[in-house]
Amino acid sequence: MFCKKDTGESRQLLDGIDLTTLVHGDKTLMGQFKIAKGSAIPTHSHPHEQTGIMISGKLRFNVDGKIMDVENGDSWCLPGGVEHSAEALEDTVVIEVFSPVREDYLP
Repeated sequence: MFCKKDTGESRQLLDGIDLTTLVHGDKTLMGQFKIAKGSAIPTHSHPHEQTGIMISGKLRFNVDGKIMDVENGDSWCLPGGVEHSAEALEDTVVIEVFSPVREDYLP
């Protein structure tokens, strides 16, 4: 599957947090998240492995009780089942890949 830029539809997941599903296959899904400064993703977990890269901005992650600030160019991989949350310290854009596919993120 190929997807041309600017063809994905953005939707609001939470206040100040928008997702555009970029592309997906049978085993992975890639999405772009735009997170407004001050917005927060509450503590949660899911069975999906979550791999990401910071395109712009700055996030403060809390992963299983450990705090990590990530900024432009930083990347991460969170195993499934681990509790995590994040807060945008600046307007932020990240790209994340989920495996298996997050059905709730399908267009």
